Amino acid sequence: MNDKPSTIVGIDLGTTFSVVAYLDASGIPRTVTNAEGDLTTPSVVLFDENEFVVGKEAAKAAALFPDKVAEFAKREMGKPLFSKTFQGQSFPPEVIQSLILEKLKRDASEKLGPIKQAVITVPAYFNEPKRRATQDAGRLAGLDVLAVINEPTAAAIAFGVSEGFLNSQGESQRTETILVYDLGGGTFDVSVMRIDGKHYEVLATDGNVMLGGIDWDMCLAKHLVDRFADEHLIDPCQDPKAMSRFMREAEEAKRTLSARSQANVLIEFAGSVMLTTVTRGEFDDLTAHLLERTRFTINKVLKDAGIGWSDITRVLLVGGSTRMPQVGQMLQQQSGRVADRSLSADEAVAHGAALYGKILHAQQTDEPQTVRVTNVNSHSLGVLGIEKTTGRHRNRVMIPRNSPLPSTHTAQFETHTAGQPNVAVQVIEGGDSSGQNSTPIGKCVVHDLPPGLPAGTPVLVKFQYNADGMLGVAANLPTVGLTAQLRIQRKSGLSDSALIDWNDKMKEIYSALDLD
Repeated sequence: MNDKPSTIVGIDLGTTFSVVAYLDASGIPRTVTNAEGDLTTPSVVLFDENEFVVGKEAAKAAALFPDKVAEFAKREMGKPLFSKTFQGQSFPPEVIQSLILEKLKRDASEKLGPIKQAVITVPAYFNEPKRRATQDAGRLAGLDVLAVINEPTAAAIAFGVSEGFLNSQGESQRTETILVYDLGGGTFDVSVMRIDGKHYEVLATDGNVMLGGIDWDMCLAKHLVDRFADEHLIDPCQDPKAMSRFMREAEEAKRTLSARSQANVLIEFAGSVMLTTVTRGEFDDLTAHLLERTRFTINKVLKDAGIGWSDITRVLLVGGSTRMPQVGQMLQQQSGRVADRSLSADEAVAHGAALYGKILHAQQTDEPQTVRVTNVNSHSLGVLGIEKTTGRHRNRVMIPRNSPLPSTHTAQFETHTAGQPNVAVQVIEGGDSSGQNSTPIGKCVVHDLPPGLPAGTPVLVKFQYNADGMLGVAANLPTVGLTAQLRIQRKSGLSDSALIDWNDKMKEIYSALDLD
């Protein structure tokens, strides 16, 4: 390995495929090929005996050994444990993601020299626990994660640079209002961005972290299973290997239908063979409800941004699943314009992350900045308290969704009873006015309050939501001169002690496999 200075890389940590990019000597983003010579790496981990394999070989093994393979871990970020166990061992999703990141880091290091710093992309609709878990995955992989940046924002940055409507200083020649439609393998985002001069401003964002290309695959796979059962009177649903095979065939058929009007599918199971044809029209009908969910989200974002289709100057497609013709057709029908496919659907997000790394480096070193990015939060942040008059839970929203970041808000609360020994601040994300359907972020506790403190003592709670989507909370009791910087005891993800333990375990794994 050469001894070049450490390079800041951009990583698109995808649900189905991941990509690494860097800036060359001319400041142009380039994709780093992996050890197999490919631009993309399957986000799949095979746990086999006392070793694990990441990438293409793991993806191949999924059809034969589905019980040994971890796929779509990105969808489970923020949960305590991944939905499957391997050799009796349970893993948090961020640990599985760290294995993928370590593979990406190791392969990139072979081409670029030591890799220490990275910008990792996340869906714009990722909540705080999922963002935290992504940062933790990077730390477990030995990366200094400079920021997690929203995927549509990264794509818009890459688009502006590659299409040349930005000059050499990164300044736009005219104001652009872009709708970024990002449909990946496992997640969906839509963002409206305004690019004015050197300022990239997100006006509104929304999405669904449980909607992506694999849901189109599942619809088609179910259709194929039903055909097979009708034809041979055999139900493959109870056989994991068979279902994995049907999913792979459905994915291949979907890809074929993006280029042709029909696809032939040949499937063998339990000694029976089915040769069938699926037309693009049939596929579109089977998945129309999924496309409709994205259309609904688009119109919601436009409303949140306070603009209409006539204000949109470009519709930008990002994510491999936008190759499906139904996506472009729906967007053209809605917007009256042909969607822009000029960027590589697979590489654009990683390229934008690498460019954002340059922006962050300029901020840290006082170099001339190319562009300024203003993001928004995708979920409201609030405090769950008790309403005095009703005794019911009430969500006091501190930072509404789609607020420009960074954002700071301070609100006054009161102690509930006389002489209480501590103050607990229940931090939640999203949810309605009563806190229903919210995501618990954590409980911040100020201990050891002075004895005899009367009920109704003012407590000032300050939320600081940073541009990288990370949240800080502080409390101040002004009448007694007590101030505390609060540390969130997260209800999801790894605790600090668990993160240290897993970090030690990962070092042992990498050492045993000679991956360092």
